[in-house]
Amino acid sequence: MKIDPRMTDVLLAARFLRGRVRHTPTERSDSLSSLSGAEIFLKWENQQICGSFKVRGALNKMFSLSEEDRARGVVTASSGNHAQGVAMAARALSTRAVICVPGVCPQTKQDAIRRLGGDLVELRVLGHFYDDAEAEAHRLQQEQGMTYISSFEDHFIISGAGTLGLEMIMDEPHLDTVIVPAGGGGLINGVAIAVKALSPETEIWGVQSVTSNPYVVSWPGGKVLDVSYEDSLADGLTGWIPQSLLDLSRKRVTNFVDVLESDIAKAIAFLHSRHHQVVEGAGAVGVAAIMAGKVPVKGKRVGIVISGGNIDQPRLLEILREYSD
Repeated sequence: MKIDPRMTDVLLAARFLRGRVRHTPTERSDSLSSLSGAEIFLKWENQQICGSFKVRGALNKMFSLSEEDRARGVVTASSGNHAQGVAMAARALSTRAVICVPGVCPQTKQDAIRRLGGDLVELRVLGHFYDDAEAEAHRLQQEQGMTYISSFEDHFIISGAGTLGLEMIMDEPHLDTVIVPAGGGGLINGVAIAVKALSPETEIWGVQSVTSNPYVVSWPGGKVLDVSYEDSLADGLTGWIPQSLLDLSRKRVTNFVDVLESDIAKAIAFLHSRHHQVVEGAGAVGVAAIMAGKVPVKGKRVGIVISGGNIDQPRLLEILREYSD
């Protein structure tokens, strides 16, 4: 499958999403700037509707569907954030949706999916990792003829995610580097399309956890390689990646790095104590990369995408007890 959205597609998504999602703030972090010797700006997408950037692509995709597609009902697999946007759109469009999430999906995300979708949404919790949920979603697509809504490998999903990058580079036009969480690849490719269109010299860096790092492992050779998965605080980033999005990322992304689970926990605690922000593991990996010295940023102006804030309270409290300074 070849997927190749352009800046025009991001602009079309931005026009559609105006008034439907929030233009979240991009703010300078004095604490991270002092720590890193760079000027660090944080894009607070944890303040987005549904607590994550995922609503941008989900709404953009769902409202692009034909009447026939909607009538068949939709099915999706999600680690939890994409599902909330699909649920919200399904209710608005009066479309039946079956949403498959893995066992690692936090309870706070499961509760939000049910609340946003109401009676039109059926939530199924399957297996343990994301790939288990996706296998079931594809089975339902084949068995019941439903319309499958990918959480990352889709033109409209990527274009919707790109509106985040558009906002960021318009708010802070002179960024040398932008650091983005990398899961399936929808977000980093969307952000890269927007940022590189307006600021071609800006470097784009992706970050994963060492427990699920297929982009890091596959990047040198350009072919998707299998990796083993373990549980991660960055549950929103776990799972396989498609060759199509690895190919797309090689057009604009500079490099990918991975961080330790302890790095992610420290970043969550840091953002809570210094910025009073609740950030989930996937949203904190960019800050983790800065704090662990994984991306060369000294003397540069750097934007970091804080992609979401949907973390279970017991897990957050456990992290704060262990890592708060």
